Amino acid sequence: MEVDVTLFAPLCNGRFKKKRITIPDYTCITDLLEVLDISRDDVCILIVNNRNGTFDQLLNPGDKITFISPIGGG
Repeated sequence: MEVDVTLFAPLCNGRFKKKRITIPDYTCITDLLEVLDISRDDVCILIVNNRNGTFDQLLNPGDKITFISPIGGG
């Protein structure tokens, strides 16, 4: 199945900003993070189809997933 993934800096550094990815059926967010080589600790906000998502959430064809890292500054 295919899902659309959006990464926000710094997660997109050395990867991509937006990409359609083919993953196996019954893939959850944690599995997707492994495919993308992103640590769960690096994700502060997780959005699936414009709603808050969970790391154990199973994905469906056509889902739109956004990963946002913690933001610092001062």
